Amino acid sequence: MFNIEEELKKLPNKPGVYVMRNKDDEIIYVGKAISLKNRVRQYFRKTNKTERIKKMVSLIDHFEYIVVDNEAEALILECNLIKKNRPKFNVLLKDDKTYPYIKIDVKSDFPGVFMTRRVVNDGSKYFGPYANPGSSKEMIDFIKSKYKIRQCKILKERTRPCLNYYIGKCMAPCVGTEPQLKEEYKKQINEIIDLLEGKTDKILKELKLQMEKASTNQDYEKAAELRDRILAIERVSEKQKVSNISENSIDVIGIAKSDFQVCVEIFFVRGSKMIGREHYFYQDLKDMEDKEILSGFIKQYYLDNPNIPSKIMIREEIEDKEAIEHWLSTSLGKKVEIKTPKKGEKLRFVEMAENNAKVTLENKEKDKSEILLELKEVLKMDKLPRKIETYDISNISGTNMVARNVCYARWGYKEKLV
Repeated sequence: MFNIEEELKKLPNKPGVYVMRNKDDEIIYVGKAISLKNRVRQYFRKTNKTERIKKMVSLIDHFEYIVVDNEAEALILECNLIKKNRPKFNVLLKDDKTYPYIKIDVKSDFPGVFMTRRVVNDGSKYFGPYANPGSSKEMIDFIKSKYKIRQCKILKERTRPCLNYYIGKCMAPCVGTEPQLKEEYKKQINEIIDLLEGKTDKILKELKLQMEKASTNQDYEKAAELRDRILAIERVSEKQKVSNISENSIDVIGIAKSDFQVCVEIFFVRGSKMIGREHYFYQDLKDMEDKEILSGFIKQYYLDNPNIPSKIMIREEIEDKEAIEHWLSTSLGKKVEIKTPKKGEKLRFVEMAENNAKVTLENKEKDKSEILLELKEVLKMDKLPRKIETYDISNISGTNMVARNVCYARWGYKEKLV
């Protein structure tokens, strides 16, 4: 029989990951610690705890732990265990939607530019995520209208080019692979990559020089083509510009809370331009500190994410900042910083993320209230419904009966087998 008091005495004073389990042997919480001995003992001391932690501790039947060499290893193991087991009391990314990315298969001699919802480690460059699928499609349409790159998903050798070549939309790499063609094609792809990374100033400077050169050489057709591309890029750049922040790659995270749930809003800023945003909702976290929520969110969000920024901006300093920075820097291959700005444009941007989180949360709860009011009227109820339960029962010819209960309450959603 597992004796918690006795097992607490055996805990080593070493870094590692601890796993809390209930009486059914289900994992209900996973955490990391610089010292397992100190950290795990804290849960069982009679000190001030939040309601959420009290509830979790009351359900702990036994625990286990894994010793590692350092905090960085503990962080990675913690993230992987949370992702695999999805414990009830951890901060979880419950939104399983997949968002579109723009993919460039740079390892190909003649790369294509496509939209994808699946990110794999295949050497390609991925840009995004785009919270609005229309934005990614609009960008790809723009690229294909202004650059003579291949339109086909699979490049096959042909004896004659397709229609796109004859209408000036493709360089027809399917019928020719001369060094000059490869070089010209690669120049276009590099420009597209700069565009997607927000480096429009660099592109515009180069295109203006090319336009002037073409005009001097009296190649007016090429000069006009370059002029149209410059104007189009300037329009795209102006539409996306949102701040005076000069860094190329930043994610800004804001939090808002209500009595029932928490909203985390994330802005994706690349080269002073916002390319998208996303938000996530959590129930049962209202008594958790913002820095705990931020730490849990960052660890889950950037696990297996190919688009790690060079800087993450948040309101509050998180406890395991250095370990997370080290982990993200190793994953990205260059330095990643987590900043908590105190003044100026960067603080304004964090506040913008927080204000958007607040508006998003208010709108969601307003939508719920309106639905409940409508339901109250339709069912001729005296009061607003606070809890709705539904049951579905299935069987095979009267045997092997199974039932599922789904409970919708004003404070959240739960589902279980009964």
